[in-house]
Amino acid sequence: MVQAWPATSPPPASGSSRPAARTARTGAGKASPGPLDAVSAARAAQSGRACGAPKGRDGSVEAIRALMVAKRSARAERTQTINQARSLIVTGPDDLRTRFARHTVVALVAETASLRPRPGSTVGYAPRIALRELGRRAQFPGGQLERLDELIVPLVTARASGLLALHGVGPDTAALLLIAAGDHPARLRSEAAWAHLCAAAPIPASSGKRTRHRLNPGGDRQANHALWRIVITRMSSHPPTRAYVERRTAEGLSKTEIIRCLKRYVAREIYPRLRAAAD
Repeated sequence: MVQAWPATSPPPASGSSRPAARTARTGAGKASPGPLDAVSAARAAQSGRACGAPKGRDGSVEAIRALMVAKRSARAERTQTINQARSLIVTGPDDLRTRFARHTVVALVAETASLRPRPGSTVGYAPRIALRELGRRAQFPGGQLERLDELIVPLVTARASGLLALHGVGPDTAALLLIAAGDHPARLRSEAAWAHLCAAAPIPASSGKRTRHRLNPGGDRQANHALWRIVITRMSSHPPTRAYVERRTAEGLSKTEIIRCLKRYVAREIYPRLRAAAD
């Protein structure tokens, strides 16, 4: 019997009697599990070999997660508004560029919100009106961020003060790590499982005579970003980390590979503090 192949996919290589399992592509460019992987996962769950536990949404971490959702959107709105104001200044009249060219974000928002344009030339009047409205709009999410921080910081401090004691870990970063672990971090069986969840576990990428690993594009991207923030902070202000970077650079590692190694180390350092926070 001759097997018909879809017009959109090429036939298998000669000598192969069955098609290879196709994988769909995700927006991040990572191949999603194919049909065979889905069947294997279902069989593992049915037989009891897959014994993972859910995060749980019945504690302070769930409260932190809800507040961080609001904070993330408020921060994005404020950033977008400030970028629009800066764009108007760059393309506006010369006196506006001279007045606001070197302003900090806080000063820019405060001064643009207090503008009192006088009717006159349309070319000069309209940009000032727009800047005033953008400044006032940026003040609203700015106030939201302050009010949300007043709620988030005490919750994070009460839940995981040990995390905040680590170099490079602030309330926002600690909140992202707590959210990734959930209210019951005991479900994470080992620090290796935690590293996989944070996409900090290395992926072999050896070729020929060269042995190397690459970054993991999967896992919890918010937790991975939190690890990245910790690493970047330590690379600039933490003497042991700076010494490590110099040594590994001398050995021939690229900056990307060094960051991957440091993220794995930070994940190992954070894991026991997450478990202690739940006890």
